[in-house]
Amino acid sequence: KTVNTKRVIQYFASIAAVGSGAKKDTSKGTLEDQIIQANPALEAFGNAKTVRNDNSSRFGKFIRIHFGTSGKLSSADIETYLLEKSRVTFQLKAERNYHIFFQILSNQKPELLDMMLITNNPYDYSYISQGEVTVASINDSEELMATDSAFDVLGFTQEEKMGVYKLIGAVMHYGNMKFKQKQREEQAEPDGTEAADKSAYLMGLNSADLIKGLCHPRVKVGNEYVTKGQGVDQVYYSVGALA
Repeated sequence: KTVNTKRVIQYFASIAAVGSGAKKDTSKGTLEDQIIQANPALEAFGNAKTVRNDNSSRFGKFIRIHFGTSGKLSSADIETYLLEKSRVTFQLKAERNYHIFFQILSNQKPELLDMMLITNNPYDYSYISQGEVTVASINDSEELMATDSAFDVLGFTQEEKMGVYKLIGAVMHYGNMKFKQKQREEQAEPDGTEAADKSAYLMGLNSADLIKGLCHPRVKVGNEYVTKGQGVDQVYYSVGALA
C-alpha cells in the first residue's frame, strides 16, 4: 500500500509537471515536488519496522489532490490520523521504533547529535532500543538526507527544522529520566536530573518546572486548581504520555 501510493502520486505529479511552465519559488520546491516529498517526511516520523514489513505505515493518511480545469495539479492536502503513539516508548523484540530516531543516530549529520545532546549509540536510550536498532533493507544515513531535503522542499525554515530535531532529542532523553520514592512517603522524586535537564533545555523549558509538573501536577477540582502528589509508577506513565 505504502509503495503503491507513492507510485500513483509520482505519476500524477510527473504528468502534471510536463509543460506546466510554472514559476519556481527558489526557497522551496514546486507543488509537484512538494507532493512527492511529503512522503519521505511523513514516513520518517510515521513508519517503522514491524515483524512482517520493514517500512510499515503506523498511521493512516488520506491524500487529496486537486486538479485545475486544464488537468494540472492545483493543490493538495493530507490528513493523518491514528498514529501508533505507543511505539515511541515501547517496541516488541523483532520490531523497531520510528525511522527518524535511527536516521539521526546514523551520524550522517553529526551536528544534529551535538545539538540534541545525544550519542550515536541507540542502546544509550531505552525508548528506542527495546527491539531492533538496524534494518537490513534500510540505509538510515541516506534516509536522513532524504528527510532533511524533504523539509526544505516543503518550505520549512531552518529554525523550524531544528525545532523538530530538538523535540526528537527531548523524547529520547525522556526515556532516561529516573525517579525514586521518597522515604516513608508515596511521593516520587527525581533520581538525578541530567536527562530532565537535557529534555528541558531542548524544549525551551525550565528543568525544575518540568520535574515539578511531572511529580506534582496541578489538577482542576471544580473551579480550583490543586497540586497532587504522584507515585513513581504514575510519574513514569506521565513521562511516557508526554513523549
